[in-house]
Amino acid sequence: MTQATATATDRPARSMKFPQSLTAAISFVILLAVAEIAISAFHVAPYIFPAPSAIAVRLAQDVQSGEVWMNVGITLLEVVLGFFAGAIAAVALGTAVARIRIVEVILLPYVLVIQTIPKIAIAPLFLIWFGFGLSAKVVSAALLAFFPIFVNVVSGLKDIDEKRIVLMRALRATPVQIFLKVRLPSMLPYFFAGMETGIVFAVLGALVGEYIGGSVGLGALVIQRQAAMDVAGVFSTLVFLSCMGVTLNGVVRVAKRRLVDW
Repeated sequence: MTQATATATDRPARSMKFPQSLTAAISFVILLAVAEIAISAFHVAPYIFPAPSAIAVRLAQDVQSGEVWMNVGITLLEVVLGFFAGAIAAVALGTAVARIRIVEVILLPYVLVIQTIPKIAIAPLFLIWFGFGLSAKVVSAALLAFFPIFVNVVSGLKDIDEKRIVLMRALRATPVQIFLKVRLPSMLPYFFAGMETGIVFAVLGALVGEYIGGSVGLGALVIQRQAAMDVAGVFSTLVFLSCMGVTLNGVVRVAKRRLVDW
């Protein structure tokens, strides 16, 4: 009887819970409605802060525009190439730092120094070294994606139960077998955690390159629309950028669930 009463009591509480996605969507709609009313009530000029309805109209126009999608494709190419370049470098250097003491002593201080330098400050150097084409933006994206992946690879390779390695050696496993059976599985969760952050940083890196010296891409489009006082167009471009970052992060999360969360 007591159990049945408790179950009946808990049932309404469960039914009152809302999915997080639904709660976020409702909050977003309320925020847009408040912004629309406030901008209209205070007569805010469109060139200062356009109403959400104006941004939605501009976004609908951009969705139908081939020019915007061309810029999306260029930025996406820069991000993907830079991300993979940064990830490969991070895995290679991270493995060397984690496994070879002398490499850690020599290399780690330089990595930390480079990471502390604001990337916007060295982006002009990339333009001098690599020109105004694709290469400079890819390098900028790779540099920002590198560090979070590098740190997580080092942490993952060092955070291993030594008893497992001793056991594998007792079973006469080769170094390659130890890496594949022990070190790699232990490192993968850290690696994908770094990739989730790194892919977002790669988007920022590509934008930095486009801001400094780009004539195409979403970053360059933001600069062009800003110069034309097309503030609604700027917000529309930012929506495209946000969707790109969220989508790429989601792809990494799906890969993590398939490869790691077994």
